[in-house]
Amino acid sequence: MSIVNSTSEVGGKQVDRGHLARLTHDELEVFNERTAKSRELFYEARRHLLGGVPMSWMNKWAGGYPIYLDKAHGSTLVDIDGNSYIDFCLGDTGAMAGHSPVATVEAIKRRIELDGGFTTMLPSSDSIDVARQLAERFNLPYWQYTLTATDANRFVLRLCRQITHRKKILVFSYCYHGTVDETFITLKGGEPHSREGNVGPAIDPTYTTEVVEFNDIEALREHLSKGDVACILTEPALTNIGIVLPKEGFLEEMVRLAHENGTYVIFDETHTFSASWGGATSFFNVQPDIVTIGKSVAGGYPFGAFGVSDTIANAISRESEIDLIDTGGIGGTLAGNVLSMAAANATLSEVFTKANFKRMVDLSAKFAAGVEAVLEKYEVPWHIVTLGARSEYRFSAKIPENGGESASYADGELDLYMHLAMSNRSILMTPFHNMALISPSTSIADVDRHSEVFEEVVSKLRFE
Repeated sequence: MSIVNSTSEVGGKQVDRGHLARLTHDELEVFNERTAKSRELFYEARRHLLGGVPMSWMNKWAGGYPIYLDKAHGSTLVDIDGNSYIDFCLGDTGAMAGHSPVATVEAIKRRIELDGGFTTMLPSSDSIDVARQLAERFNLPYWQYTLTATDANRFVLRLCRQITHRKKILVFSYCYHGTVDETFITLKGGEPHSREGNVGPAIDPTYTTEVVEFNDIEALREHLSKGDVACILTEPALTNIGIVLPKEGFLEEMVRLAHENGTYVIFDETHTFSASWGGATSFFNVQPDIVTIGKSVAGGYPFGAFGVSDTIANAISRESEIDLIDTGGIGGTLAGNVLSMAAANATLSEVFTKANFKRMVDLSAKFAAGVEAVLEKYEVPWHIVTLGARSEYRFSAKIPENGGESASYADGELDLYMHLAMSNRSILMTPFHNMALISPSTSIADVDRHSEVFEEVVSKLRFE
């Protein structure tokens, strides 16, 4: 297990590392005892699953192996050892609607049992309803479907390069847009580099991509002025390196500069959809040219989509020599399948309602207040940031303004302890970081229980 420690001093206080190691050792023993069946299955899985897991990211769970799922409903998850958890991870946003929301399950069952057909390459009426709902939420009139947000991002990058006849894109350092090759780039000492750990890139991303720090409007202006950037791909707030919120006016000026220099703006709302019923696009009241989204929209069923403005749609239509139907490869055989469409239609119309979003956001504020109260009580130099139904605490007193700064606060040893200790007390947090999501089925009791456990776990730490 690879652990990266923060070497920077935060808030004038340092964690007592020796004491932290002892706490972690004790929690690991508890974890091994209460998840014995999961450990046994993991050892069996290593015989035929690469890395012992069906998806490599599952190895990020603390403890040396993932817990194995038995069942999950609403905000509760049960592992094969019979341990029940309050799930604040929610599939790292994929299950933000809650596990198996009734409306989504019924829509899928109805499609399978009554109407039939899984993959037909034919549209269903649900696809029109989904597009209409997405258009209303994000104020973009035209939509197409994929199976993941990664695919949606790949496709719109290609479209932007085609219609601008420019080769480069621009992203922000430590951004996250799925497994899109061009986005694995960071700044190191002020210079662009392929992100550490990038696996087998077809080409060094420094050839395809400009990179600047989030919230750095002057650097953005400089790079856009070269006139070779087809589009900016960004989350309206960074989310996979802690939550980094935009400074006041940053998003508006970014869009203005982009359009001034013939560049389009793409908002990846896959995680930031947590901000409101209309995502961060509505929350920040800034209109991009394109929106990509995935994960949660179909209640956890495979789904992705991208929406474009009239301007983008017209520019695509003028590209008469390109073949979007066949050779262009913008899509996939399973994209827009009837099950995904049924699930997305039900989830958008019956689960992610305005009333549910208000409740989710209110509970998220309560969650954050509980964390803040503990940090203040025990004088712990950390902070928590919220974005609608999404909250995340980070191991620094200072709230970071960009991805590079937030990355410098990473602390693998603290992560390991926090995740093990919370899991041992039946609280499941996102394994990649300390992010918690609130679903429509999350209860006040769930949030209160997190506050209790968080205080117990943090109170055991010592600072010097």
